[in-house]
Amino acid sequence: MNELLIAQLGKDALRTALMVAGPALAVSLVVGLVVSIFQVVTSLQDQTIAFVPKVIAVMAVVAISFPWMTAVMVHFTTRMFTEFNAVVRQLS
Repeated sequence: MNELLIAQLGKDALRTALMVAGPALAVSLVVGLVVSIFQVVTSLQDQTIAFVPKVIAVMAVVAISFPWMTAVMVHFTTRMFTEFNAVVRQLS
Protein backbone atom coordinates (compact mmCIF):
# COMPACT_ATOMS: atom_id res chain seq x y z
CA MET A 1 0.00 0.00 0.00
CA ASN A 2 2.86 2.39 0.70
CA GLU A 3 4.20 2.24 -2.84
CA LEU A 4 0.76 2.80 -4.34
CA LEU A 5 0.14 5.80 -2.11
CA ILE A 6 3.48 7.37 -2.97
CA ALA A 7 2.93 6.70 -6.69
CA GLN A 8 -0.52 8.31 -6.49
CA LEU A 9 0.88 11.40 -4.74
CA GLY A 10 3.61 11.69 -7.38
CA LYS A 11 1.06 11.26 -10.17
CA ASP A 12 -1.16 13.98 -8.70
CA ALA A 13 1.82 16.33 -8.29
CA LEU A 14 2.94 15.78 -11.89
CA ARG A 15 -0.60 16.25 -13.21
CA THR A 16 -0.92 19.51 -11.30
CA ALA A 17 2.45 20.73 -12.57
CA LEU A 18 1.48 19.92 -16.17
CA MET A 19 -1.89 21.63 -15.79
CA VAL A 20 -0.25 24.78 -14.44
CA ALA A 21 2.66 24.93 -16.88
CA GLY A 22 0.82 23.54 -19.92
CA PRO A 23 -0.82 26.69 -21.29
CA ALA A 24 2.38 28.74 -21.15
CA LEU A 25 4.42 25.95 -22.74
CA ALA A 26 1.87 25.43 -25.51
CA VAL A 27 1.77 29.13 -26.35
CA SER A 28 5.56 29.28 -26.32
CA LEU A 29 5.69 26.35 -28.72
CA VAL A 30 3.18 27.86 -31.14
CA VAL A 31 4.75 31.33 -31.09
CA GLY A 32 8.22 29.85 -31.53
CA LEU A 33 7.04 27.83 -34.52
CA VAL A 34 5.38 30.85 -36.14
CA VAL A 35 8.44 33.03 -35.57
CA SER A 36 10.74 30.32 -36.92
CA ILE A 37 8.67 30.03 -40.08
CA PHE A 38 8.76 33.82 -40.42
CA GLN A 39 12.56 33.79 -40.02
CA VAL A 40 12.97 31.11 -42.67
CA VAL A 41 10.74 32.95 -45.13
CA THR A 42 12.46 36.32 -44.61
CA SER A 43 16.00 34.94 -44.05
CA LEU A 44 16.34 36.82 -40.75
CA GLN A 45 18.67 35.07 -38.32
CA ASP A 46 18.60 37.39 -35.32
CA GLN A 47 17.99 35.52 -32.03
CA THR A 48 16.04 38.34 -30.38
CA ILE A 49 13.37 38.04 -33.06
CA ALA A 50 12.55 34.60 -31.68
CA PHE A 51 13.01 35.47 -28.00
CA VAL A 52 11.00 38.66 -27.53
CA PRO A 53 7.65 37.48 -28.99
CA LYS A 54 7.84 34.27 -26.95
CA VAL A 55 8.45 36.18 -23.72
CA ILE A 56 5.60 38.58 -24.42
CA ALA A 57 3.19 35.77 -25.35
CA VAL A 58 4.07 33.66 -22.30
CA MET A 59 3.75 36.66 -19.98
CA ALA A 60 0.32 37.43 -21.46
CA VAL A 61 -0.88 33.84 -21.06
CA VAL A 62 0.37 33.67 -17.47
CA ALA A 63 -1.28 37.00 -16.67
CA ILE A 64 -4.59 35.89 -18.18
CA SER A 65 -4.63 32.40 -16.68
CA PHE A 66 -3.10 33.30 -13.31
CA PRO A 67 -6.39 33.04 -11.35
CA TRP A 68 -7.01 29.55 -12.75
CA MET A 69 -3.40 28.49 -12.12
CA THR A 70 -3.62 29.74 -8.55
CA ALA A 71 -6.89 27.90 -7.99
CA VAL A 72 -5.39 24.62 -9.25
CA MET A 73 -2.32 25.00 -7.04
CA VAL A 74 -4.37 25.97 -3.98
CA HIS A 75 -6.69 23.00 -4.51
CA PHE A 76 -3.72 20.61 -4.73
CA THR A 77 -2.01 22.13 -1.69
CA THR A 78 -5.22 22.09 0.36
CA ARG A 79 -5.79 18.45 -0.54
CA MET A 80 -2.24 17.54 0.44
CA PHE A 81 -2.54 19.27 3.83
CA THR A 82 -6.00 17.87 4.61
CA GLU A 83 -4.94 14.32 3.72
CA PHE A 84 -1.60 14.60 5.52
CA ASN A 85 -2.68 12.65 8.61
CA ALA A 86 -4.13 9.80 6.56
CA VAL A 87 -0.96 9.62 4.45
CA VAL A 88 1.29 9.50 7.49
CA ARG A 89 -0.84 6.80 9.10
CA GLN A 90 -0.71 4.66 5.96
CA LEU A 91 3.04 5.07 5.58
CA SER A 92 3.88 4.03 9.15
